[in-house]
Formats: sequence, C-alpha cells, structure tokens
Amino acid sequence: MNFEDLQLKPELLKAVTELGFTELTEIQQKCIPEIRGGRDVVGQSSTGSGKTAAFGLPILEKIEHGKGIQSLIVTPTRELCVQVTDALRSFGRFMHTNVASVFGGVSIEPQITAVRTADIVVGTPGRILDHMERRTINFQNVRFLVIDEADKMFEMGFIEDVERIIKQTPQNRQTLLFSATIPAEVRHIVERHLNSPVTIKGVIYVDTSLLRHVYYDIKPHDKFSLLVHLLKQNKEGIALVFCATRHEVDAVAENLKSQGINAEAIHGGMEQNRRLRSVEALKNETINVLVATDVAARGLDIRNVSHVYNYDVPKSSSDYIHRVGRTARAGGEGDAVTLLSERDHDNFSRILRDRSLKIARTEKPEIERVQFKRAERRGRFGSRGFRKPGFHRRPRY
Repeated sequence: MNFEDLQLKPELLKAVTELGFTELTEIQQKCIPEIRGGRDVVGQSSTGSGKTAAFGLPILEKIEHGKGIQSLIVTPTRELCVQVTDALRSFGRFMHTNVASVFGGVSIEPQITAVRTADIVVGTPGRILDHMERRTINFQNVRFLVIDEADKMFEMGFIEDVERIIKQTPQNRQTLLFSATIPAEVRHIVERHLNSPVTIKGVIYVDTSLLRHVYYDIKPHDKFSLLVHLLKQNKEGIALVFCATRHEVDAVAENLKSQGINAEAIHGGMEQNRRLRSVEALKNETINVLVATDVAARGLDIRNVSHVYNYDVPKSSSDYIHRVGRTARAGGEGDAVTLLSERDHDNFSRILRDRSLKIARTEKPEIERVQFKRAERRGRFGSRGFRKPGFHRRPRY
C-alpha cells in the first residue's frame, strides 16, 4: 500500500512525497485507519518502524490551527522529543500547524513562549510537569494523547509522572500508546487510561535471517583492542557501541578517537546541545561510530546501522534484543557482536536462556594490542577525597 492510497489531505501528501515516502510500513498500514476511526490504539512496534508517521499523519489531519493544544505527545528522552518534533514539522510543513517541543537541559523561557501558540506539544515528562506547576501549559483542548516508547518511559522511572500528566488531560481524549514490549507497568496504564483499545503489532524486531549473532570470549585486557580491530576491519555503514555506564561511554569514545576512529559519545549526563551534536554528526555522516548507553540510544531513529557491538553485555535478553534490533532493518544485513570477558558471564548466561537467540562463538583474530587510557571519575567536591579529572596510563580492556 502506498501513501497516495490513504487519500491524505493534499498538503500532507505533498510533504510526504517530498520526503521520499512511498510505501507504508506495516505499523502505518494497521494504525492509521484505526486512529482515523477514533479508536484508542496500543501499538507494539520498535524504533525505526515508522510509528511517528503512524500516529502523526492522522493527528495532523484533524488538528485545527489556533484552537489551543490539541495533541500532547509524551516521550522518554530529549532526543526522541526532538526527533518526533522534527518529523511532525516536516509532515506538516505545508499546513499552519505549530509544533512545540518541551524538554529539560535548556532554558524553559523560549518553551513557554512556544507553547502559547502551539497546536501540538511534544515533551518529556519532567519538563511537562515543570510547565504544569508553573501553569504555563493548558491541556483542556487536548484531543489526542500519545505515549511513545512507553516501556522505556517506565524503565526510566517516569510512571508516576506519566500518571500525573494523563490525569490533567480531558477524559474524552483519544489515547495512543506505543511500546516495543508490554510489561506489567505498561499493561497497567493501558487498563486504567485507554478506552477499549485495539492492539496492533508491527514488526517488533529485526529479520533474524539477515542478522548474524556472534560473541568473542576474551581476556579483559583484550576487549578494547579487539573493538578497535573490528571497527577498522568493518567500515561499511554505521556502528553502535553499547556500554553499561556513562563513564565507560566517555572513556571508550575518547580512546577510539585516539585510535583514529570517527566516534562520538551520547549518554544522559551530557549537556543537551552536545547530545544533539552527536546525533547530527551521525546523520550527516561526519562520524560512523556512536558509543552510547541504552537509555540515551533508545528512541533514536538511526538508519544504515550495519554493526552493533556489545562492549558491555546487557543484563537481560530483552535488552539484548533492543540493542541488536537497530540493525538488519529494511531488508539490510547486520552483525551483532558481543565482547565477552569474565565480568560479563553472568549477564550473558541470562541472555542465552532465551532459546530464540542463536549466538555463535567465534575465535579472536590476531590483533594489535592498543592502550586504553582510563579517565578518572570527576569529583563533585574538589579536594574532599576526589582526584582531579584526567587520564592515567593504566591499560585496561
């Protein structure tokens, strides 16, 4: 099915055509008719499946400019907030719809101004609550409430915040919830706040026939050297490197740069402008390696990912699937590579309990040993027992 078959408003169809969209994805084909029909929807679909258009296009069709905030879209991260905002503005470029984004890490004053004339607001829970407490946002005209990446929202501890936000919207609204998985917390929200929803499942994960899963069982001091070797050997496409902590992300990214690899870091402790620069650098192909934590990478719609490297092994099979699900999309092939050392064995054993995952062991190739400079943690209290930040020369991984 193509977009012309949807009989969209001419302004929307023109924008979609200019953006290069032709065929609808599975989640779009299934969701758009239900949303147009006024149904509450639970969409089970992963990042990159086209769900922003699935809810954005039917919402844009029904928004009337100048009648207050008619749609509220709640996202777990600032990056996803910006991406959804950009997508809606692109879809509505030939309409008069005003889309405002509200998220933390930047001044609230420009957002207060933008919200006054907004038809659609996209925001993170914390900053939406800031506006609610300041009484700078009004939801009395909201007709559409979208809860995006719901499972990650609750993993990040936003369940109470989301509940507070929902209670401030009109009861006769249409509610759309999207989530890659439906854990108990998400099911609770669905049962309490959605009205006889229709559940729609898209392609949740990747085409497993096109995804190669391998792992290397290595000594800790070989981990970084092997990562460098693999990145230099496999330069096609984009590589995502997942680490467990912000500190590890920074250290790995800096050390990759010192090895001549175009890498940037992204995690929740970075300033918003720096996080957005990392994402833009990846989209503009000025870098080809992104080192990230799970939280920061969730919701980023990154295309052409050829390799996912688990530098630190995730704690569960669902986390593993979320990570590797960023490659082997849209008919492309992909590689999921896990670098396993002694400290990772417990986590990896839990992952292997999922019998649907077939992860093959492969032997470590001959590699050149490279030095890993460990960054000391930055102290918050100066001389009170914390060393000054910097690099020392103890090699590790």
